[in-house]
Amino acid sequence: MRPLSDEETEIVFRKLAHYIGDNVRSLVERGDTAYCFRLHKDRVYYCTETLMRKAACVSREPLLSFGTCLGKFTKTKKFRLHITALDYIAPYAKCKVWVKPSAEQQFLYGNNVLKSGMNRMTEGAGSHQGAVVYNMNDLPLGFGVTAKGTAECRRADLTSIVVLHQADLGEYIRNEAMLT
Repeated sequence: MRPLSDEETEIVFRKLAHYIGDNVRSLVERGDTAYCFRLHKDRVYYCTETLMRKAACVSREPLLSFGTCLGKFTKTKKFRLHITALDYIAPYAKCKVWVKPSAEQQFLYGNNVLKSGMNRMTEGAGSHQGAVVYNMNDLPLGFGVTAKGTAECRRADLTSIVVLHQADLGEYIRNEAMLT
């Protein structure tokens, strides 16, 4: 377990900013307690400083996890967000997409959101922007990248892809062993 290097911090913050914009600062500078990002076995963890100090007493090998895993670095040093980051991304999301109940199950199985399954979208959302996908009861289901902006979606046909799937709550079941 070690702090992120400057390059790694920039990569992680850039990825988070893709979804939550300038609210990345709100994740680090919280009013209740001090939070930090730590790297352990190519995974980035977000935890309180008191938990980090307690985890530092455990040696590297037996330490499996601490805090919340936001994502992992690939072998090519690209950062990939995990579904476990959804609780921290959803409150600050810049772009939100609500899906119909009929398309909710399809998204939870790992499919993209089609225009026929989209109910509404945040106004002014651009193309290739990070978006959090909600059901009609405002429960976050996952996140992805918009394939079309808000204006393009109005003119698109029903079978066109609106949100490209990145992660969903169904991954807790499908990839249970990989999320530690």
